[in-house]
Amino acid sequence: MKFSNFLFPAAMSPDQDHQIINETLREGQLCDELGMDMLWLAEHHFDGICAYVDPVSFAAALAACTKKIHIGFAVAQMSLHHPIRMAEQMSLIDNISKGRLVVGLGRGTAYNIYDYQGYGIDPAEAYERLVEAEDIMIKAWTTENYQHKGKFWDIRLPLLRPRPYTKPHPPIVRACSGEEAMLGMAREGRPFLMNIQSNEVTKQRMDLYRQTMREAGHNEATVAHSVDHTWIWRNIFVADTDAEAQRLALPAFETQQEFRQAMRKKVYEEQGLLLKQDAGPAARNQVQHSMICGSPATVAEEIAKIDKIGIGGLLMVFRMGPMPYEQAENSIRLFMKKVAPEFKKSGKTLAAA
Repeated sequence: MKFSNFLFPAAMSPDQDHQIINETLREGQLCDELGMDMLWLAEHHFDGICAYVDPVSFAAALAACTKKIHIGFAVAQMSLHHPIRMAEQMSLIDNISKGRLVVGLGRGTAYNIYDYQGYGIDPAEAYERLVEAEDIMIKAWTTENYQHKGKFWDIRLPLLRPRPYTKPHPPIVRACSGEEAMLGMAREGRPFLMNIQSNEVTKQRMDLYRQTMREAGHNEATVAHSVDHTWIWRNIFVADTDAEAQRLALPAFETQQEFRQAMRKKVYEEQGLLLKQDAGPAARNQVQHSMICGSPATVAEEIAKIDKIGIGGLLMVFRMGPMPYEQAENSIRLFMKKVAPEFKKSGKTLAAA
C-alpha cells in the first residue's frame, strides 16, 4: 500500500494566507525528504478552506522544490478550467517534475455553489464539461492539427507545446464521490479516487469495482493495475499516545468541519442557494469513519484493516483546521518512522492510467 499526504490546509482568516501557503510548501518538502509516495492537492475557492486555492500553480511550486515525490490533484475542478490551457499547464509541470505528475480530475465541488458563481459557470453543466474537457486534453497531448467542435468548446490548434514528458501523456485519474461514477471507471478499466467512506462501504465498493471490471471483460492484469492505482481518503493524526492524539486532533477536526460549512450557510442565508446539504450521517462528517487517530500502534492497527480490503494507496490529511504546523509535522514524522514501515513494499509504480 502506498501512502500520500493530501495537502488540504485551511487559512482561517485572510491574514493567515501567506503563512499557511508557505507552511504547506514546507510540509510537501518534508514528505519528499521522508520518502512518502505522493502529495495530493485540492481546489476550492473564495472561502479559505484550501489556502493555496489553485492546485495547478501550487503543483508547479512543489515540482520545483521536491525531488522524488509524485504530485497529483484530488482534484482539479474541470468545470472551472479551459481544457487546452489545462493541457499546456499539465504538460509543463510534467516536464518540470520529470514525470512525477498525476492529473486528478473531477466535475467540480458538490457543496460550494459560490465556486461556480465566482467563475460564472452553471453547476448543472459541470459533469458534461468534465467529460468533454478530458477528451480534449488527451487528444491535444497526442494529436497534431487537432480540431474539436463540441457543446462547450470549438478548438483548432497545430500542436500543443510543450510536449508531455510522460508518453503518451501524464496519467489521469478521476474522483468518484458516488457508486455510479465508480462503476463507470470500472467499466472503462480505470483507477479512481474514493472520498471518505466507512471501512464497510469502502470494502463494498472495492469488491463491486473489481467485479464490474471483470464483467466488463477486463483481464486480471488490468484489474490489478487499476486497484493498485486507486486511492481512498482518511484524516490521520499520530502522537506518542492515544490520549495525546485525541486531545490535539479531535478539536481541530471539529473546528474544520464547522469552518467548511460556514460559507455555505452564509450564502444560503443571503441568496437561498445550496448545492448539497453537508450534514447528517455522511461518513466525512463522522470522526469514527473519517479519522484514524492515536499512537503509532493504534494507527497501524486501523490502517491494517484498510489494507486487507485491497486498495492502491491511502490519501491522508495530516493537518486539519487550525492545527499548528508543528503538530502536523510531528504527526507526519511519527507516521513515516513508526507506521509506514509496517506496510511498505518495494517495486511500486505510480502511473495512474
